[in-house]
Amino acid sequence: MNNNLYVLIHSPLVGPLTWSLVAHEMQQRGLNVLVPSLRDAPDSKEPFWKQHARSVAQALAHVSAETSLTLVAHSGAGPLLPAIRHALAQPVHAYVFVDAGIPRADASRLDLMKIEDPPWAEQFQQELERGEQFPTWSIDDLQEVIPDESLRQQMVAEIRPRALDFFTELIPVFDGWPDAPCIYIQLSAVYEQPATQVRQAGWQVHKLEAGHFHMLVDADTVTDLIVRSVPKQ
Repeated sequence: MNNNLYVLIHSPLVGPLTWSLVAHEMQQRGLNVLVPSLRDAPDSKEPFWKQHARSVAQALAHVSAETSLTLVAHSGAGPLLPAIRHALAQPVHAYVFVDAGIPRADASRLDLMKIEDPPWAEQFQQELERGEQFPTWSIDDLQEVIPDESLRQQMVAEIRPRALDFFTELIPVFDGWPDAPCIYIQLSAVYEQPATQVRQAGWQVHKLEAGHFHMLVDADTVTDLIVRSVPKQ
C-alpha cells in the first residue's frame, strides 16, 4: 500500500476549487490525496499564517503519524509551507511548489513580491495603502487562464480579497527548513524569478508553458508532472 499522502494546498487568496480536478485525477489513479481548506476568522487576532497552518493540521488530524506527506502548494500557499510543516505531526516526504512563492525567513508576502518584481510590488503596496484589496478578479478577467465558464464562476465565488495587513504580516521559517526535497513546477511567466532562484539553489525545476491555473485546464498533465517529480519512497 502506498503510504504517501498528497496534500494539495490552495492559495489563501482563493479556495480549494484550485486543486479539485487534480485531486479527482489522483484518486482515479489510486493515490491518497487530501485538499484542506485554509480558513481564517475575520475577528481573529491571530496571524493569518497561523490560522492557515492550523487549518491544514486539523484536516490531517485523523491521518496516522506514520503516514508521510507530500505538501503541494499553489501560488500564495508557497510561503506557508514551513509554518504548515511545523504544525504537523506527520513526516514530510517532499515539498512541491506549483507557480508559488518561495519561503524566506521572517519576510512578508509583500517583501517576497518586491524580490520578484520590485516596480510592480511598489505600485501594489501603494494601492493597498489606499485601502484597496486584492484579488478582485471578475469572470472576464480569468477567461484566458480558465476557459471553462463554470469553473471560472466557481473560482470567482471562492476569491478572498485581502487588505494590507494580510500582505505585510511576517511568515516564519523554522531553522533547518527545508527538511525534505523541494520541487518547483513553473506554469506561467510571472513565476520566472522564483523558478530561477530555486534552480540556482539546486532544486529540481520543471517548466510548463501554460497559465497560472493550468490545473483547472489540464489536470491530467499537472498530475503527471507532480507525481513524476516526487522522489519514490
